[in-house]
Amino acid sequence: MEQSREPEFLPPDGPLREDVSRLGAMVGRMLAEQGGGTFFQRVEQVRIAAIHRRREGASVDELADSLAGQDAAQAEALARAFATYFQAVNTAERVHRIRRRRDYQREGSAPQPESLLAVLGRLKAEGVGADELVGWLDRLWIEPVFTAHPTEAVRRSLLEKEQAIVASLIDGFDPQRTPQECREDDQRIYMALSAGWQTAEASPVRPSVQDEREHVDFYLTNPLYRIVPALYESLAQALQETYGLAIKLPQLLRFASWVGGDMDGNPNVGANTIADCLDSQRTMVIERYREDVAALARSLSQTEGRVAVTGALLARVADYRTRFPDAAAQIRPRHADMPYRCLLQLIGARLALTQDQQTDGYASSQELLDDLQLIADSLLQHHGVHAGAYSVERLLCRVRSFGFHLARLDVRQDSRVHDDALAALLGDAGWAGRDGAERAERLRPYASGEARFPDSDDDSATSLQAVFTTLRDSRESHGVDATGLYIISMARSAADVLAVLALARRGGLVDETKDVPLNIAPLFETVDDLKNAPATLRALLDDPVYRRHLAARGDQQWVMLGYSDSGKDGGTLASRWGLQRAQVELLEVANEAGIQLAFFHGRGGSASRGGARITPALMSSPRGAVAGVLRVTEQGEVIHRKYGIRALALRNLEQTVGAVLRASLRPRESEPREQRWREQMDALSAASRKTYRAFVERAGFVDYFRSATPVDVIEQMTLGSRPASRRSMRGVQDLRAIPWVFAWTQCRSILPGWYGLGSALEQGAGEFGEDALAEMARDWPFFANLLDDVEMVLAKCDLDIAEAFSKLSGPLHDEFFGLIRDEFARTRHWLLRLKRSDALLQGDPRLAASIRLRNPYVDPMSLLQVDLLQRWRAGDRADDAVLQALVACVNGVSQGLQNTG
Repeated sequence: MEQSREPEFLPPDGPLREDVSRLGAMVGRMLAEQGGGTFFQRVEQVRIAAIHRRREGASVDELADSLAGQDAAQAEALARAFATYFQAVNTAERVHRIRRRRDYQREGSAPQPESLLAVLGRLKAEGVGADELVGWLDRLWIEPVFTAHPTEAVRRSLLEKEQAIVASLIDGFDPQRTPQECREDDQRIYMALSAGWQTAEASPVRPSVQDEREHVDFYLTNPLYRIVPALYESLAQALQETYGLAIKLPQLLRFASWVGGDMDGNPNVGANTIADCLDSQRTMVIERYREDVAALARSLSQTEGRVAVTGALLARVADYRTRFPDAAAQIRPRHADMPYRCLLQLIGARLALTQDQQTDGYASSQELLDDLQLIADSLLQHHGVHAGAYSVERLLCRVRSFGFHLARLDVRQDSRVHDDALAALLGDAGWAGRDGAERAERLRPYASGEARFPDSDDDSATSLQAVFTTLRDSRESHGVDATGLYIISMARSAADVLAVLALARRGGLVDETKDVPLNIAPLFETVDDLKNAPATLRALLDDPVYRRHLAARGDQQWVMLGYSDSGKDGGTLASRWGLQRAQVELLEVANEAGIQLAFFHGRGGSASRGGARITPALMSSPRGAVAGVLRVTEQGEVIHRKYGIRALALRNLEQTVGAVLRASLRPRESEPREQRWREQMDALSAASRKTYRAFVERAGFVDYFRSATPVDVIEQMTLGSRPASRRSMRGVQDLRAIPWVFAWTQCRSILPGWYGLGSALEQGAGEFGEDALAEMARDWPFFANLLDDVEMVLAKCDLDIAEAFSKLSGPLHDEFFGLIRDEFARTRHWLLRLKRSDALLQGDPRLAASIRLRNPYVDPMSLLQVDLLQRWRAGDRADDAVLQALVACVNGVSQGLQNTG
């Protein structure tokens, strides 16, 4: 347990202290009102005892004893009470980020670090000229990809209540608010807290793919839809202030989704969900456009005779009156002399036809853009800069960003599923076991279109044919921008990619030139796969059939890098170094072949699964790995944290654009010592992986993991539509990375985030010298960023509580936990030595204070969980009331640590 003190706030965070105190008092009052005075007193007793334990560095035993034996209903209520405190603290911190952003934006203040103004100022100081910058803006491709990975599934009603609290806190920024207005703010907050207490955090029914889609669509159609224009405006303003440039910005940002298209391990996803999600996303975004067009029609009331309009606009009005007579008849006679309003009403009518997929609707979003541009041009030419052009430009920006598809839908499937289908189509039961080169040779005629597969009623072949047929049909019904990449999980050879080409042709996915219009991305997931990835890519690019396909795709090859499974496979250090090295070597292969390589980063929410702060992550990437492109998954609680509040969504997107510009225009300079550092990192990675694998392959480990963590509870939670494991669990390889990290996080050891690093550093210090490692930690951004991420993980750990969980494993505790405690101490020791620090997070006092604020409230839920787990398992996991209390504890700990999987 890290040194504990009273949670202090930094001097600039006084308003945060006030908000935390204000919300905490409201939560206490609400708990007393909803649960009774006795219940509130019990919550207070536990809270004070937990603070005492932290302050005095006392054993967990006394606190654990005070929580033991409570009935399930009391335990669930207690866990929910502490979780409610966390929700309040988390909300207060998010609002404080908005407050700090506003402080920076006040006139006379320096630019906020990592803001676009700060980034452009830095680039200019580093010698980036206007022409160079504009040239890179044309190349930017930033695409957050929202996934349905089950680590955060808060009900939409609770998200809306949180937004009500946020709005009231932000209203409080105004010092001129009257006492009555302040009381009304408090009443709105108190109502949201009370109604939230009376609402279950999640449905007892496992969410369907449709539920997952609606959850992701909440963020796409609410915060993100609203703030996208503000991102472009912020960049335009920064360009004007820094370079004196006033240019029309190219499209920099687009969005994608896996919801409804991620078939890997999910039998609930297939051709039907792909079609349903594409239809639903189209309907939702067109509905947003209709709302905006209706608002513009009310706003743009300019009348003929008062101001002129362009002839092109008048011609479009006349044309649409003829083409859409029913809609024209709905225009009020008194509005007939308002050309903008008339055209916008007719545009709205045509959008309605588009939504219903009628022939007179818009054939593409470009046709809608053309109509809106007519209005913008007319306003700009006739004194309308400040009379509506701004609002029209905002809608134009949204249509360019979201099209008629809202977010591009990726499709993913395991290579083994493709192999099953091919085995049936080729009549070769041993297909999957054949050499990759042999499989590639047999697939070329089918991948090129020279040969056709025979008909088959095999389930795998039939379902895959339906998927590719749906992708073909979607190009016609939704446009070429509606679908994204086809990702191959567990890709290990060129044959795995040729398999997709061959199966796509069988499904009829070919264009007018007889090419397959599909960008195929192999996903390299394990440490060994990453090591072999350059050879796989070289073989793929040497294949004449695939090179013809790639030429038709503009000679751009996407590769997806899996942070989650590589971390589960080899531990954090081996994973991170494997990913770094793979990018360097894959770029070399691509350069030799003369093609453009683009990386798709499959990052999770926690550091154990690649979660990272965007700027240091990109600036520590290999030179040339960014090159204007950032495609990255956004998962679980990260989506809510980044995009749940408009102002923070805007801030996160600004940081992302700024980081991509910095990493592309001025990547870190060539470092002559880096070759030596790479060789040393090879040794460190091997040592770390050896230690990690020795632990997870130790006899009895699976039994230990299943008893020393709450993974059995996580498997019962209704968080997502996908099963928690790919098949019956025989080893770590069979468990998905999300519940793997989730379980270790819940027991407070967060083992995947650091295990093996300490042994590697100790061995490296003996082999290379401590000074050599300290030099790497100081001067090599990759290694420094890795240590920073591990330091944050260590600061969130509590080995005393982890030991309480470990004791649930009975005799296995003595065999395993000593290894955990020793490796933790070793990792902490060497990390602090290399960083020349006396305490964890010494260089990040704000994060340290945030963790100290939460720890006393997390501890009771963790210890409750230990007691409940023991009782639930003793009852053969049959007591549903105890399970619900356990789920409440899991949710509460997740809220407190702000990390799950």
